[in-house]
Amino acid sequence: MISFRHLQRGLSKFSSRRRLSTSCALDHGGTHEANASSVASLLAQSRQQPDSPSSTQAHAKMVATLLSGCDDRRGLSRIHAHVIRSRLLDSNPVAFHWNNIIRAYARLDAPRKALLVYALMARAGVPPDSYTLPIALKAACQSFDFEAGRQVHGVAVKHGLECNEFCESGFISLYAKAGDFGDARKVFDENADRKLGSWNAMIAGLAQGGRSREAIDLFIEMRRSGFVLDDVTLVSVTSACGSIGDLDLALQLHKYVFQAKNSEKADILTFNSLIDLYGKCGRMDLAYKVFLGMEERNVSSWTSMIVGYAMHGLVSDALECFRCMREAGMVQEGKCYFDMMQKYYGIRPRLQHYGCMVDLFGRAGRFDEAKEMVEGMPMKANSIIYGCLLGACEKHENVEIGEWVAKHLQELEPWNDGVYVVLSNIYASRGMWKEVEEMRVVMKQRRLAKLPGYSLATNSE
Repeated sequence: MISFRHLQRGLSKFSSRRRLSTSCALDHGGTHEANASSVASLLAQSRQQPDSPSSTQAHAKMVATLLSGCDDRRGLSRIHAHVIRSRLLDSNPVAFHWNNIIRAYARLDAPRKALLVYALMARAGVPPDSYTLPIALKAACQSFDFEAGRQVHGVAVKHGLECNEFCESGFISLYAKAGDFGDARKVFDENADRKLGSWNAMIAGLAQGGRSREAIDLFIEMRRSGFVLDDVTLVSVTSACGSIGDLDLALQLHKYVFQAKNSEKADILTFNSLIDLYGKCGRMDLAYKVFLGMEERNVSSWTSMIVGYAMHGLVSDALECFRCMREAGMVQEGKCYFDMMQKYYGIRPRLQHYGCMVDLFGRAGRFDEAKEMVEGMPMKANSIIYGCLLGACEKHENVEIGEWVAKHLQELEPWNDGVYVVLSNIYASRGMWKEVEEMRVVMKQRRLAKLPGYSLATNSE
């Protein structure tokens, strides 16, 4: 078993492309205010425009833009209300504008409203197109309204859209989610020219419905049919594989993930499912390697590791992983604010700001980044910054950076004996007893040198 104790040292090598959840949250707040302002101003503009074909077209385009960029239900309700008042759907009786509204409600987790707009579209006599029905099916799945989903299936047959790739995969997902695997398989089997999306929907439905062996058998059939799997396939199959603990298949799937990674197709969800798979197969050493090699992680990545350790009774590793997750989160948040100071507010960081970041990096064991920040500071680091970093070196038993920090502290505070004490502790934690003895000799000589009338020459005699 590879200990989780030194995880952060490995993590520092793969941290270049991490994204900050705090930044996303702050950006979301700013986006919300910007969207509210845009909705108010653009809707006001539309009321001032003259009634002409060109202005009507510009108005429709503006509404479409607002719908695609809207990120909250309140703003969406305002836009929808404006669409009704302006009679946009009456003057433009085409599926495109209805689809935009249905899609926006489904995207913002308001599936009931999405289905209501779909029903109003049918009542208005506007025929659906190949984009309408997949969105309506998604809303039916989100709201668990399987009866509505069956009605959508009937509409698809009426309009000759039942074999559309996205409609077909939507029907399979709908029936599988409802536990009706017979109808799901019937839809799947009826189209001999099925696409990858239908295979993925069927495999995912079986895996999520507890039919793991059937999902794996279908995956093997898919491969024999010549289909190239994607990240959606991998996530579903690894989930099914984990349910039955098939380590041999897990190793084969890892090869597929590696190939997908090289072709830039694998995503974070795929790697998370692979970690979960190895954890269920009892190979936390392999789960650790996958985790360590990820360039970007989310909460699920950490959770999969923690659950895997706990599942096999590795309590100390699970707790250490949890601690590392919290510290990594602190670093991400702190780095976000530090970057925002310069990027968004034009504030030049001062010594104490750099000190906070060095301290955060040190606490998280990300010593390469800590050293890089100290060396890249526009001013010289003081003893406080070096002292915090030396304390982190003692905590994480980092000899290399500890010696580097101690050298700088000796130059700044030659009278400070604490440097030698901490450095001795670091050596001792790594079993470097020869170096520990050397530190003790140095400390003894420094104590004697402070005595009245003592000199090295006298002592040597």
